[in-house]
Formats: sequence, C-alpha cells, structure tokens
Amino acid sequence: MQKLFKHFILLVLTVMFMSSAAFGAADVSLSQSSYKAGDTVTFSGKIEPGEDIYVTVSQKDKFAITDTDGDHETKRFAKDAPEYGFDKDTEIPPLYYLITNKPDQFGSVKKKKFGGPSVLLGDDGGLYNTTMFYLNEDFQDLDPKTRSMLGPIKTQEEWNFLKYANEVKFGINTIVKEGARVGKVVVFSRTVITDETSGKYWDKGTNVDLDKSTGEYTVSFDTYRHTPPETEFDVFVNGEKKADYAIEANGFWLDLGYRYMNPLWIVLGAILVGTYFSMIGAAGGMLMAAFQVLVINTIGPVGINAANVLKPSNMALTLFSPLGSFYRYAKVEKRVAWPIGLSFGLGIFIGSIWLGKYVSALLPLKAYKEWLAVLVVLMGIKTLKEMTPKAMEKRKNIKKMTQKFNEEVAKAKAEGRAAKMGSIEPVKTGITDYRFKFWGEEFTINPLLFAILGLAIGVVSRSFGIGGGFLLVPAMTSIGALPMYVAVPISLIGTCFSSIGSFLGYIVTGYMPDPTIAIAIIIGGFAGGMLGSRAQKLFSEMTLKVVLAITLFFLFFRFFKIEIWI
Repeated sequence: MQKLFKHFILLVLTVMFMSSAAFGAADVSLSQSSYKAGDTVTFSGKIEPGEDIYVTVSQKDKFAITDTDGDHETKRFAKDAPEYGFDKDTEIPPLYYLITNKPDQFGSVKKKKFGGPSVLLGDDGGLYNTTMFYLNEDFQDLDPKTRSMLGPIKTQEEWNFLKYANEVKFGINTIVKEGARVGKVVVFSRTVITDETSGKYWDKGTNVDLDKSTGEYTVSFDTYRHTPPETEFDVFVNGEKKADYAIEANGFWLDLGYRYMNPLWIVLGAILVGTYFSMIGAAGGMLMAAFQVLVINTIGPVGINAANVLKPSNMALTLFSPLGSFYRYAKVEKRVAWPIGLSFGLGIFIGSIWLGKYVSALLPLKAYKEWLAVLVVLMGIKTLKEMTPKAMEKRKNIKKMTQKFNEEVAKAKAEGRAAKMGSIEPVKTGITDYRFKFWGEEFTINPLLFAILGLAIGVVSRSFGIGGGFLLVPAMTSIGALPMYVAVPISLIGTCFSSIGSFLGYIVTGYMPDPTIAIAIIIGGFAGGMLGSRAQKLFSEMTLKVVLAITLFFLFFRFFKIEIWI
C-alpha cells in the first residue's frame, strides 16, 4: 500500500511539473495547414507576458554547396566559401524568415548604392541610393538569448552562409531565389522582417501585433509568390519548434525556370521579340534575355545560378526565329549573300563552341559586359552618322538603291499591291573578294574578314546566351557598307550558327534550358520570324537604321546597369 502511495505522489508531481512548464512556454496556431504560394500566413498564440516575439519560418529541406552539380557554381562556391566563412558541409534553409518586433537585435539598416558601371564606380559604388538590412557580421556578438531564437541557425558558419545567401548577389541568384527589390533590381533578400509600419520596403505585407501585458500575439507575412509547390516549412516560436505547414502550387510551375508563369505570355513575348529581331537582324537574344529577366524572371532551381538556365533557354529564340524568316529571305526573295553568311557562320560557330569557353573563363563577366557597352554605344553613334547626308553622299550605291526601293514602294502603293524586294545577283565569288548586285547597284565585301569577326562575336554569344547580331549588323552596315536589306539575312545565318554552338556548349557542361520556356519561345520565335520577314519591306532603309540605333543605345544602358525603371 505504501509503495502504491509513493507511485501516486510521483505521478501527481510529474503532471504538475509538466503543466507548469507548459504554462510558461510559447504556443502557436496557424490559420491553415497549407497555403498557395503568395498567400498570407497568419500565426497566433501566447508567449510569456513581457517577452518579445520571434517567429522563425524555415524551409525543411536545407542546402549545402555539395548539393549542386553545376560546374560553374561548384567553382564559385569553392572560391567564396573560405572568403565568407563557411565550408562545403555547412547547411542552411534556402527560404528563411525571422519575424520579430526587435529586428535591430540581429542586424542594422544601412545605406546601399547600386547600379551603374562598376569599372568606374567600384563594387561599393552606384548611381542609385537605397537602404537594406545587413545581418550582424559576427554571430558571437549576438546576445545568447537572441541566438537561441534563430531556429535551425546555430553556428557561426551557418550564420555566415545565411548572410552570404541573402546579401551577396550570387548567393541570391543561386540559393535563395527571392529578392527584396527596388524597382526591378534585386538589392538583397529579406531575412529579418518586422511590421510594415516600419516603412521599409522589405517589411511590406508583414504584420506584428503583440500585447506584452498578456503575451498574446498575431503575426502574419506574405509568402514568396514563387515558392516551389510542395515546399514544407517549420515554424519556431521564441526558439521552440511549434508547427509546420506546406506550400501548394499557384499557377503553372516552370521546373527549371523556377517560377509560376502562364506559357501563353512567353509565346506572346517571343512573337514580339522574334518579329523585331527578324526585321533588324539584331538584339533578338538580348531582348529575349531582358524579357526573361523582367517578365518571366527566370531564376533556376536551388544550386544553379539563374544565368545558367536563362542562357540556354534563350537559344531557342536566336535559333528558331531566324528559321521562321529565313525561308522567305532565301527562297522567295533570294536576297541572301551566301559566301558572307557562311564564312561568318563558321567563325561564330568556332568562337561560340570552342574559344568562348576559355575567354569567358579568363575575363570577369561583369567587366566584360561593361566594356562591351562602350563598343555598343560607339556602334550606335556610327549607325546614326551613316544616316547623315554627308555619309550617304559617300555611299552612292546605297543612296541609289534606297531611291529605287522607295520608288517601288510608292508604285506598289498606287497599284494596290505588295512592294517587290530586290534579289542578290552574284558578280564575283572569292575568299577575300565577294561582289554582288542588289537593285542594280554593286557591293563588295571581304568574307574572310567576317569569318574573323565571327570568332569574336562567337565568344560574346557564348558568354551572354545571345545570337551576336547586335554586333554583326552595325559592323556590316558600317565596315562592310551593306544596306540593311542585305545585312539582316546574313545576320540571321550567323545567329543560327552561334545558337547551335552555344547551346551545345551549355549541354556539354550540364546546363539545360527550361523545357516549357524553350518550347514557348520556339513557337513564338518561329511565328515572329515569319511576321518580321514580311514586315521588313514596309520600312525604309533609314527607318530600319534608326530602330537599330535605338536598340544599341538601349543595350548600352542595360550593360552599364543604368536601369530605366528605378
């Protein structure tokens, strides 16, 4: 009997102890067990009176740099890890948020400059000013109680890796995938957030309501709109794991593009870009890249840098849009100067599949792009100068050809029919001397020169995931003194070769395009190519050159990161 009584007393004391522990612990309830990507998640519950609130939302699946198969990413991480203070086995959740009424315990708000040419302004400079939230440099500087509120982040290495993934551009584009933006420019990724009454752009959509006298709280935040479907999160309240939830799909998910996007929008964008590209023979790849960055926002799966999905996906336009227009240019209108196009195509193929791999590895892409901007704007200025009366007087064959074409357009309009385009009439074919007539005027060009030029453009094509026509067309109209009506079909041959070479180069290194993006671009680009080849003859030589010049200046601003949407 005495033994039974002792067991009874022990049971009562255990229940009382557990009840008292539960009374002082934090609790949480969620508005739902699963949410669609982009929905607002609401947490409510009670903590000890007088305490601050820390709700940590952490993706269950973690990422370490050994988890990526990307060749370029592996090399970059190996270089960055010792510099930023983490190693190959350090793991962090790619999506991680700490929602609190005391964000200043984990970091501070500081000024941030961004945008503009780094070759002139330096890595810490920029044309634009904003602010961002910087995590503390040293994990050990955090108060021990504060450190305990971070959920799965428990070591200096994990803190360093988290900081790298959310504050370094490469980390955001490769690991986190969500960015806090100014305009369309990603400045950093939100990690520590608080109530939107702070007025900070990264706190928008977040609410923190805490009654310290009772400990009752309600916390909510907008989930990342492009959270992958079936992503699971753990919820920690004041350091203790209390709940979990899952994210469901919210639209059509692009597996490698890592976005929700209706493919019809991609098809429409590709039609517009393909039409423009086939009319002027240039900038199709660049404009499609801009469309992917600004509209689709192609970002790539965790562990693969955004550029290594965007570039091979882009090849679909620079390959299939020319095919859509090439039949008309080559077979129907017979205005393709084959010796020039094939020599250029051979050079650009070698440059894109072979030389581009070595040159782009030696020259930093950031500086490469900015010096290329200088070349682009010089070509734009040169293109504008070609339209001056003085320049036209020197190039009498183009002037006469333009007059004949304008007369044909006026005559066709009066007779209610479509204008006829002139065709290429070969006069002499040689490796360094190719002559032909177009609209009765003779033109001379050196195919070998354009084969050498193709090598250089192939390197550019491989580096940026573009066709290279934005360099070739102004080169043909200025160096080669060819009319736009002849330069454009030649350019399309070159972009086909460069696209094949660059695409094979990406495949060999293991980078694949997003299949949905690529198919949508193929459909839209092919349709746009057919439209562009028909639309080109509706515009004069002068108009086409103005459009080309405007495009070149647009690319100059893009390369120099002078963002028009800020």
